[in-house]
Amino acid sequence: MPVMAVSKFERFFRAAAEVDVDKDDLKRFSGFVGDQLVDLLIMGEATAKANGRDVIEPWDLPVTKGLQESMHQFDKLDEGLDLEPILEQLVGWPQLDRPPNEDTQQRLPGLVGGMSLALARTFRIIDPKLRNPSSEHWEKAFQLFDLLL
Repeated sequence: MPVMAVSKFERFFRAAAEVDVDKDDLKRFSGFVGDQLVDLLIMGEATAKANGRDVIEPWDLPVTKGLQESMHQFDKLDEGLDLEPILEQLVGWPQLDRPPNEDTQQRLPGLVGGMSLALARTFRIIDPKLRNPSSEHWEKAFQLFDLLL
């Protein structure tokens, strides 16, 4: 799996939530974001199928108000997080019977950015004084996302 530059990853988490991460956390992060994006696409596929469409349209994705707000905040955060390596691992959408259309594909970087920002800020909700998330913190954050998304 391709990974983004560690320095950009570290800088993003510091800017987003004043949390220090390192290269060992990058693999966790990439896996998490990829898994969450696939989950959103699977739900989008179910909606497209229920509506008789062969492709996933942007409105098929179950984007919550909170995720939408995180996407807007990510756009305002000027940290240059490189999302392409995460998206590249999903090329071909092999697990989907109905692929996302062009408009939906163009929306994916914003979704990944919003999820990334929300994840970073989740650490501060789990522990407001947290500086360096441990494996336990990462697991709690993942459990919260799995529960809500």
